Amino acid sequence: MDFDDLLLKFYELLKTYPESLSKYQHKFKYILIDEYQDTNPAQYEVIKLLGAMHENVCVVGDDAQSIYSFRGATIQNILQFQKDYDEVKVVKLEQNYRSTKTIINVANEVIGNNKGQIPKVLFTENAEGEKIKIVKTMSDNEEGKFVADSIQEQKLRNHFLNKDFAILYRTNAQSRAFEESLRRREIAYTIYGGISFYQRKEIKDLVAYLRIIINTRDEEALKRIINYPGRGIGKTTIDKIILLANTHDKTMWEILVEANQHGFRAGTLEAINQFVTMIKSFSSMLEKHNAYEVAFHVGKQTNLVKELFNDKSTEGLQKFENIQELLNSIKEWVESPDNEEGEVVDKTLGAYLQQITLLTDADDKDPHADTVKLMTIHAAKGLEFQCVFAAGLEEMLFPNAMSINTREELEEERRLFYVVVTRAKKKLWITYANTRYKFGQLVQNEPSRFIEELPEEFLDRSYAGGGTKMSGSFGFGGSAFDRMNGGWSNSKKTAADAEKDTARHLRKNNYSRLFASESRK
Repeated sequence: MDFDDLLLKFYELLKTYPESLSKYQHKFKYILIDEYQDTNPAQYEVIKLLGAMHENVCVVGDDAQSIYSFRGATIQNILQFQKDYDEVKVVKLEQNYRSTKTIINVANEVIGNNKGQIPKVLFTENAEGEKIKIVKTMSDNEEGKFVADSIQEQKLRNHFLNKDFAILYRTNAQSRAFEESLRRREIAYTIYGGISFYQRKEIKDLVAYLRIIINTRDEEALKRIINYPGRGIGKTTIDKIILLANTHDKTMWEILVEANQHGFRAGTLEAINQFVTMIKSFSSMLEKHNAYEVAFHVGKQTNLVKELFNDKSTEGLQKFENIQELLNSIKEWVESPDNEEGEVVDKTLGAYLQQITLLTDADDKDPHADTVKLMTIHAAKGLEFQCVFAAGLEEMLFPNAMSINTREELEEERRLFYVVVTRAKKKLWITYANTRYKFGQLVQNEPSRFIEELPEEFLDRSYAGGGTKMSGSFGFGGSAFDRMNGGWSNSKKTAADAEKDTARHLRKNNYSRLFASESRK
């Protein structure tokens, strides 16, 4: 039995056998529960049964940090607590000892937009602190570069250490751009509560296919994908292939190519021949197709992408997003311009694998070393850092596209944003990318609605992508919408007003495209 089973069986025990319920009610006169906002319905029922006799129940929690509904937690447990018990005494712990006044004021403003909450106002006796920096970059790769450059600058100017910085994002797949930029800057980092992008199983699986296409002598890659997804070439067969290769002083691939000569059973022989034919067909694409076209075809023909897409679990969704991020990064690399000297850059699959190999040869590191921390916002709950980069604040990403259908879902996304804001002690950057590749297509993004909710007096909008400050009074340098319509806006609107108008315009267009796409299916 796992934890869920233990919880359910305990509830059934208390509910079904009165003598057991009475025993435990007498045994536990006082009940204290921490992180009550993260409890689920089964835990709620157990607590209510156990506390029914004495009603000495004390719970500690913060409804503003209820962010685990995907694990079964419900915010209603803490919101309804005062209705569940008589003579409830509420003690509000509103003083914050971590963050600056600016950060606390912004956090109050953000969470104040939620209807489902226990009203409270945080305050602090800490210093006023710097304004929160809002940064727009042209792409997710530029976002990664800005963050890495900013960390380097802050370390030089203000003597911060790597461990003083955290990069927080909504989905695991977003780590790729930051990892690559940090490595190019030789800034040590650690993936907190997860593993490096290129070390994730689904990424290594697809990359292994790409490696074997380029070099059939790559036996590490061959062993990884010869029977994934399953095609009837089991461990016994693989062991036989390795033995034959050693005996005849040949590579495993050569044994596979001449499998008809080695006495494999009919079913196994057919599976091997189909595998060999598939790899050869992939290899035949190398001369006429770029890296993205080959990788996309491989992902489709091997059913790797389809298998992950069909897995509707939380883990399956994350893996599918990671594969899409890999394909997106290949597409962006293929479509990136040639170098400044005008030399034509090799866009073949071999060249791509070469450059990611250089980025992934430093994955093993001491987790306790002085490193920048990268993690999802869910993993960051309860932690604090001197400097925080809240990345990817774009509509359909944060808030997530799957969490904007109901008020309750959107309010949980806003609580996630509240969590990321309150992780910062001194400095907070909020970044978003103007464009991002999604499913191989370059998509224009709009700023998250949460940015629109921030009070302007606490924001610094003067930063542009690349770590430079914008001059003049245009903030971001004018909106994309203004530029598409003939240059800079001459209106008297502030930069913030222009950004909000752009956001509304793009949101309307994005939703129109989404609905049009759905209607064509």
